[in-house]
Amino acid sequence: MLNAVGLQNDGVEVFCRDKLPHLPWRETPIIANMYATSPAEFGELAARLDGEEGLAALEVNVSCPNVKEGGVAFGTRPESVYAITKAVRAHCKKPLMVKLSPNVADIAEVAKAAEEGGADAISLINTLTGMAVDIRTRRPVLKNVVGGMSGPAVRPVALRMCWQAAKAVNIPVVGMGGIETGEDAIAFLMVGCAAVQVGSANLYNPYACPDVIHGIEAFCKENGIEDVNELVGSLRLD
Repeated sequence: MLNAVGLQNDGVEVFCRDKLPHLPWRETPIIANMYATSPAEFGELAARLDGEEGLAALEVNVSCPNVKEGGVAFGTRPESVYAITKAVRAHCKKPLMVKLSPNVADIAEVAKAAEEGGADAISLINTLTGMAVDIRTRRPVLKNVVGGMSGPAVRPVALRMCWQAAKAVNIPVVGMGGIETGEDAIAFLMVGCAAVQVGSANLYNPYACPDVIHGIEAFCKENGIEDVNELVGSLRLD
């Protein structure tokens, strides 16, 4: 899937006032994904959200553009990821997760920058950059020309990057990218992820998350695994 939806939302005040109270945060931990255009703005948002009882944790999206540097994504540079994470950490006591971009030369260095900046966990991958062309009109399919690519096609890239990141840091890694089934999720656990996120699959299968959970449970039963954590980091290279 290609999308150029952007980061649509009504802003932090509307979220805290009108949306968060209606979420089942007493039964289910709610993680707020946040973005901004400067480290200072990230810190300001973190301070506002840190006081919300209904939020269990914050996830920082560093794939958004740095307007002061011509729109270059923060997540492409380890020093930018470090600066943002440090700015958020200074204003946030809640658990902090940093969502990393795959559009980098060395994901391990970026992962370490987030850890050094004070992240409690990292999540990856965000969408890859892609485009599509309508050959009849000779125009880009997306008005934005390029967009974020997600879905099953990105899974091999996501697995590789999660494996590299998990080897580089000592904090939990949350994996995502093309997960559709329990077997997909298990592969992410085996390369070192402590948990997974499911995105695009929900758009064509409303039962994607229950299906993934049941698939993991079935695999564990079939293989005599009593604790799913036994799968984490169990990849064999010999």
